Amino acid sequence: MVQPTDRNQKGVIRSLDYWTIVIYIALLTFGWFSVCGASYTYGETDLFSLDSRSGMQIVWIGTSIVLGFVILMLDDRYLDMFAYIIFGGMLLLLFATIFNPHSIKGSRSWLVLGPLRLQPAEFAKFATALALAKFMSTYGYSIQKWKHFAPTLAIVLLPMLFIVLQRETGSALVYLSFFLMFYREGMPGSILFTGVAMVVYFVVGIRFADTMFFYTPTSVGKLVVLLMIQLFSCGLLYVYHNDRREAVRLALISIGITALIVLFTLVIIPFDISYIELGLCIILIGYLLWRFLITRVRNYLWISLFALGSLLFYNLADYGLNHVLEPHQRVRINVLLGLEEDLRGAGYNVHQSEIAIGSGGLEGKGFLNGTQTKLKYVPEQDTDFIFCTVGEEEGFVGSAGVLLLFLALILRLIHLAERQPRRFGRVYGYCVVSIFLFHVFINVGMVLGLTPVIGIPLPFFSYGGSSLWGFTFLLFIFLRIDSSRNMAYR
Repeated sequence: MVQPTDRNQKGVIRSLDYWTIVIYIALLTFGWFSVCGASYTYGETDLFSLDSRSGMQIVWIGTSIVLGFVILMLDDRYLDMFAYIIFGGMLLLLFATIFNPHSIKGSRSWLVLGPLRLQPAEFAKFATALALAKFMSTYGYSIQKWKHFAPTLAIVLLPMLFIVLQRETGSALVYLSFFLMFYREGMPGSILFTGVAMVVYFVVGIRFADTMFFYTPTSVGKLVVLLMIQLFSCGLLYVYHNDRREAVRLALISIGITALIVLFTLVIIPFDISYIELGLCIILIGYLLWRFLITRVRNYLWISLFALGSLLFYNLADYGLNHVLEPHQRVRINVLLGLEEDLRGAGYNVHQSEIAIGSGGLEGKGFLNGTQTKLKYVPEQDTDFIFCTVGEEEGFVGSAGVLLLFLALILRLIHLAERQPRRFGRVYGYCVVSIFLFHVFINVGMVLGLTPVIGIPLPFFSYGGSSLWGFTFLLFIFLRIDSSRNMAYR
């Protein structure tokens, strides 16, 4: 039974956060104009025809608004009650999609139902967020306990696995954004730092693998990564151990020995310094393990495992890039890191997108007046690369306006998440924030050539019903939960 906390309790509709809805409508509106600009061909007279993408996008927008209204009319207790059932049903749908005979652009992530095509991976995001909110809001849950954190990870990794098996790696990577929510809910910062460190090792190690240190046979990539492993380990020791002088002392020893070796190889005998650095890493790991054995302080063990894992990851990174990733994925990473140009192949999309954005200048060329997009130079310009249409037609001013709208949405969602009285609402809210933040950052980044091209849509802008419905589900479920924040349950 639901009882209001006071006699003047507002109804659900009156309790809605209308600022978020206004931003949602604004993004849908600008998104439709962008789809028009991206899909328009010279001589087209009817932008509202259902035979055109701009006309179909109106259908997706209209149905999304209806779906949002339906969600707001639901009892929010059902979201908590049926969270696991929704998640289980979505997992079955993802698993069934693996065996889908229809392959679209090499991906088996689409279900084809006559003229309708749906991508279950887009809907699995809100289902996963509900399951996480349900599990993490159970009594006695603590993310710092492995017996609780392990099944939490399983909730995230299962849909990721099924989506990877559908050959839709980009959509699977979106689920890594849930780690931002984990961090907000108390996950040790060392785990998030470890993930960032792995990315840094990969980028630096691969990018500078063939760059030699002055005139010595030392790879700059290997030298820098091995030194970073030592310094990062000392940094973790400084943060997570009481004796900070020990961490400073170890860092100074590492830097001092490295400086002496560099001086020796530059002045006296050139040789591969990386072997000495590898030895220093092994000695550091041995020292940390020895300290753990004599003091029984677990932080020594965890930091030694971090250093050991870093070594293993770095040595396997090159193998993973060249033997595990698909050829087109490998080329995209090489292009991003500047190891290849390939302007006619993997780098073509990004290169043409950068030309389109740059040609827009400060104020843009105006609605439907873009040249790069009208002549269809940019592949996927109305889906994954739709932001280049914004840049060309609306210029820097319009692009900045769109990014400010997304920033306003994310900041508003953070505000709503923080005011939730129940952990269920807060966890789900930060799941929504994490997903939107990841999509915007990666999509805009890949259009500008700053992040790898992984093929994920820009929320409310990219053409298509699945992504638009999926983001609407995500957002309006949270708005429904937030509208009941002042209601007490018994």
